[in-house]
Amino acid sequence: MEIDLQAAHARHPAAARGTTALRGVSLSLRAGERLAVIGPSGAGKTTLLQVAAAALRPSSGQLRLAGTDPWSQSTRALQRQRGRLFMAPQTPPLPPRQRVVTAVLAGRLPAWSLATSLRSLFYPADIAGAHDALDRFDLADKLFARVDRLSGGERQRVGLARALLAPATLWLIDEPLSALDPTRAEQAITALIAVARERGITLLTTMHQVDTALAHFDRIVGLREGAVAFDLPTPQVSRDHLLRLYAQHEDELDGAPGEPATPPSATPRPVAMHCR
Repeated sequence: MEIDLQAAHARHPAAARGTTALRGVSLSLRAGERLAVIGPSGAGKTTLLQVAAAALRPSSGQLRLAGTDPWSQSTRALQRQRGRLFMAPQTPPLPPRQRVVTAVLAGRLPAWSLATSLRSLFYPADIAGAHDALDRFDLADKLFARVDRLSGGERQRVGLARALLAPATLWLIDEPLSALDPTRAEQAITALIAVARERGITLLTTMHQVDTALAHFDRIVGLREGAVAFDLPTPQVSRDHLLRLYAQHEDELDGAPGEPATPPSATPRPVAMHCR
């Protein structure tokens, strides 16, 4: 699914009145493209995803998904279009007493009838599919565990496994690695990108881990104070770009100021920078 966002202004619903989270943001993604948005805390990254998901209407500007303005459609058409995308918040909304298999199969809901959805609450409709999705994140052994018995990192991976079962052509994923250790983070982002590539899914994600974004994505957008600071192919993202992006937020960016921000594919040494 293509995304075309033009001169969008938006305010996060939880923000103080009059506070603008996005200031004239323009961003376009081709179908099947994979892009990471980075930037300091409070830059507007989550709000950008909500606008792109047609979950938050911009106060001005325009959003088009697959060539259509979602906000010009009927309520039913808007719901159908939302069913073609998958939005994963940083903290997945998983009912604590639910079984993991049921939580993962919730990704199938846009494609199921009401009867199938209700039946699956008691007799999971696609156990094999849930098992395979969890296996991508090394969680297959948790298939019938209760959600409240999982660690925070395991819950986050369950939320990501939902994406693999969703009938979506667009994934919008907010901070997918925030609760994961480096090994699990590498495994998770590799799995997401591999499946997105296999299925031609458009992937837009926000990340604090700058080194991981540089290593895995072909295109990087820097967002600061609600505006696009840069939108570049990864090899063109320099150390100076990152220092300006994180100015006054240096504690969120580690690494020697004199070193270039070069993706690992271009050098045998890993990039020596990351966000906490």
